[in-house]
Amino acid sequence: MPQFGAMRARAPHHHHIRAFRFQRFRPARPRGWLAVLGPGLITGASDDDPSGIATYSQSGAQFGFAMCWVMLFTFPLMAAIQEISARIGRVTGQGIAGNIRAHYPRWLSQVIVTLLLVANILNLGADLGAMGDALKLLIGGPAHLYVVGFAVGCVLLEVLSRYHNYVSILKWSSVALFSYIATALAVSVPWGTVAWNTLVPNFSFQTDYVVAIVAVLGTTITPYCFFWQSSQEAEDERIDPNAHSLIDAPREARGQIRRMRIDTYVGMGYSNLISWFIIVTTAATLHAHGITNITTSAQAAEALRPIAGQFTFVVFSAGIVGIGLLAVPVLAGSSAYALGEALGWTTGLSREPLDAKAFYGAIAVATLIGIGFNFVGLDPIKALFWCAVINGVVAVPLMIVMMIMAMQPKVMGQFVLPRALWVMGWLCTAVMAVAVAIMFATWGQ
Repeated sequence: MPQFGAMRARAPHHHHIRAFRFQRFRPARPRGWLAVLGPGLITGASDDDPSGIATYSQSGAQFGFAMCWVMLFTFPLMAAIQEISARIGRVTGQGIAGNIRAHYPRWLSQVIVTLLLVANILNLGADLGAMGDALKLLIGGPAHLYVVGFAVGCVLLEVLSRYHNYVSILKWSSVALFSYIATALAVSVPWGTVAWNTLVPNFSFQTDYVVAIVAVLGTTITPYCFFWQSSQEAEDERIDPNAHSLIDAPREARGQIRRMRIDTYVGMGYSNLISWFIIVTTAATLHAHGITNITTSAQAAEALRPIAGQFTFVVFSAGIVGIGLLAVPVLAGSSAYALGEALGWTTGLSREPLDAKAFYGAIAVATLIGIGFNFVGLDPIKALFWCAVINGVVAVPLMIVMMIMAMQPKVMGQFVLPRALWVMGWLCTAVMAVAVAIMFATWGQ
């Protein structure tokens, strides 16, 4: 990622104009349950990106309903580590990378952010390719042209949209995942068998089965989600004149922690429910018809057409495109937040483009490189493999740092983690450490 120059201070008159524009034109925040849902919902939905859909489709195709229990198992782990990420952002008023930079040696943030950037951009390129392939399946035409169109559209929306409008767009984009509920309901599913395999783990020490579980864990609990949710919590606090970081305003803690917990658990529950439906759909169709090797989400959609019918094929393919339009900006945005916070840039999607040139430049460059991967013959299978490896390398040490940081009063003040969340956070970290160890132990087999 190229270096960008430091930002010049904004002139005072420009600051006042900007403040006036926000005050006058900022849409009223929605009331009720929709106002509670935000960073957690968006993070959870983005976790079911096209690359994730490929992993869940392969799990269902290869092992049938025997993998259903994994999504129930991962839910509390995923929810706990994401709530911890959210707390770090809301309590301190800055994201994970900013906190690491403030409290730990600079080399640590540089190593973690560098690995995150590599994994995110590989993932972004694979997602753009999957979206292009899915649209080609639906309407024909050149997939590469669609890749460019999707990428340019995502960057323009991310850079030019008003923050509250853009957050609303991301929230409503999560509705695209309902397509995978529709596909499961449109095919013949033995729901009794599904329920049994969801509630009763059917574990096997067969190498392929263990590797599949590791792949699902690595797809479900990913570093970019930690960075995105933490930075979004910090940004939501920064732009709200009535909100403060909890370390500065403890009186706001009760309501904000409750909101974060609801938002996170709904978002992660939604994410895992959709993943479960994808496994169920592909198990009931592809696995049942002897198709056990799926390498991309678009291939899964194409394989469904002769088995499950045109409706299922269309809805499954449209879901890839729809959720990709959410996941690509989150991947690029989390990269820019992490890089910007680590280097001390002005960051934030609520900033005017000229006030955060380096931040928005990082979004554009990350997306541009993602486009480039699709024009140099990026192998989606290899891209997913290396994403898993790099995410594994960064996830465990990052989670250890997060857990230590979230228990230090010098970082979190009086808002260090409660005992139950501390236990779940360390349990999630241990599970990921075992998963990564298995991944490396089976490398090359």
